[in-house]
Order: sequence, then C-alpha cells, then structure tokens
Amino acid sequence: MAIEILKTGLLTTVQDLGRFGFRKAGIISSGAMDSLALRLGNLLIGNDENEAGLECTLIGPEIKFHNETTISIVGGNLSPKLNGREAKMWSPLQIKAGDVLQFGRAVYGCRTYICFSAGFAIEDVLGSKSTYLKAAFGGWKGRRFHKNDHIPLKKPIYTPLANQNWLLGQSIYPRLNQNRIRVIKGPEFEWFAPQSLEKIETSCFSVGADSDRMGYRINSYRLERKNPKELLSSAVTFGTVQVSNDGHLIILMADHQTTGGYPRIFQVATVDFSILAQAQSGMEFSFEIITHDLARKLLIEREQEIKKLKQALQLKFDINGA
Repeated sequence: MAIEILKTGLLTTVQDLGRFGFRKAGIISSGAMDSLALRLGNLLIGNDENEAGLECTLIGPEIKFHNETTISIVGGNLSPKLNGREAKMWSPLQIKAGDVLQFGRAVYGCRTYICFSAGFAIEDVLGSKSTYLKAAFGGWKGRRFHKNDHIPLKKPIYTPLANQNWLLGQSIYPRLNQNRIRVIKGPEFEWFAPQSLEKIETSCFSVGADSDRMGYRINSYRLERKNPKELLSSAVTFGTVQVSNDGHLIILMADHQTTGGYPRIFQVATVDFSILAQAQSGMEFSFEIITHDLARKLLIEREQEIKKLKQALQLKFDINGA
C-alpha cells in the first residue's frame, strides 16, 4: 500500500494535530496549520480525528495511487483533479490503483489537506507523525516530499461513506472570504499608547510576503509603546500576536517557538484559526477585539457542531469511533 509522488508541489508534508507534552524541552508542537480542516477530513472517511494527512501549500502535489483506498480533500481549494477531471472536495472519494491526483490554481485559501483511509504506515516520533522541518524529524524522513518518494499507507478501512454521493455541509467550516480576525487582549495590551490602540479595529492589515509556518509578519502601521519596557521570555502559543521592536505585528503559527520576548498584544480566538491558516500573502483583514468569555462560547458551539457530525456519521453509517 503506497502513494508515489510524481510532482512535489510547493510544500507538501505529513501533519497530524501536533506533538504535545515536550515544550518544556524546547520541542515545538508543529501539526496542521488548519487543524479543523484535518479533523473534518478524517471524520469524512471514518478515521480518528488525529490521523495524519498531507498538508499541501498553495501549489499541490501530483500523486499516483498504487492501491485502492478512500481519501478526502478538504481545506483550501487548490483545484484538485482526479485523472484529469475535477475532484470533489469535502466528500469521501473512492480511489483505484493507478489513479492520479493533481492540483491547479488556488481558488480560495492556500492549504489543502488530503486524508487517507487508516492513514500512513510510518512511525510516530514523540507521539506524533507531524513533520518538524527545522529539526528534520517526524513525518516522512523529517522533510518535505521529493519527487519519486513512495509513502506507505495502512490497509484501508472499509466504510460505506465512500459509496454515498454526499458533501459535508458548510455550517462547521468557516467561510474563507471572511477577512475579520477575532482576538482577545493579550497580557501586554496596556503597554501600548492609546493613539495606537484606538486605531486597531478600524485599520486594515495584510499578511506580509515574509510569512511561513512559524509565523506571519503583518503589514501595519507602527504601534507605539507607552514606555520602553523589556519583557522576559514568556510563553506563547498558536495565534499569539506579538509586537516586534520596530512596532509591527507578528502572528505565531503552527511551528511557533515555545517562548518569546516580544510583548503579546493579542491572542487570536481559536475559532478563527482556519481563516488565519488559509490566508495567502497579501490578504487584507481587520481585527475585532472580543472577550475571553465570547471566544470560549464560540469554540464550545463549534465543538458541539463537530460532536453532532460525529454522532450523525455513527448513526447513519454505523462507524465506530469516527
């Protein structure tokens, strides 16, 4: 059971939901930039939510299948084609030996996820299959895919999902043209001058070209501090918004460091991580400051929707553990 990489795409790696419990040793979490997309893609084909899939960035790979299996394609739309014909997203796809999956231009978003029935037959590293590129471990040989790589797959799980002509509804996954990022005030929010803070919610920001899985550099006006205080290196996480010494914003992403010394002005609400993860360079957006209670309420509501989806799949298709 294997797939063959005919073309690599811009950046194609193996990712699951991340590597946890080792930050105290300086080992980052990594994992999918758009974890919601990966979770839903796995549920569609009867996998555990944390099963590893392929994260494909902006330009997708070309993949040949050497065995029958079931896949799903979710997240950003990079114009997938199966044997030269448009491939359906957000739905289980039955694959035959010899089939070829290709991608074209990015219609919306910039990261698509390919999930495979039962997942990859590769070893975990510290409890995860996620690729940590800078440390060169995890995933497939600790690196992005190369042409002619053969990636082993587990024996697929039979599921009646693959025999049904249906699509996942759009109520759970956010609209990616929604260019509003909701944030909570960070620990150092009050460090900044009132004239800088009062413009936050009425200003337009954009994702800089110098952005990657570690973080996004944001094009913005210069934020001024009240006092030139120094911050001891402090905990940061996915979605932490820092202000660099030159007064510009940095949003930390999946491969973020474990601690940082820049003041933390905001924390992006978890429900908007997908919008952020799918942002292409140059995407314009605005910030909306919300309360911690509202951010938690929004997240709970989304998790309840996912729970309903899992229950519906279990009842309708009799899938255990989907």
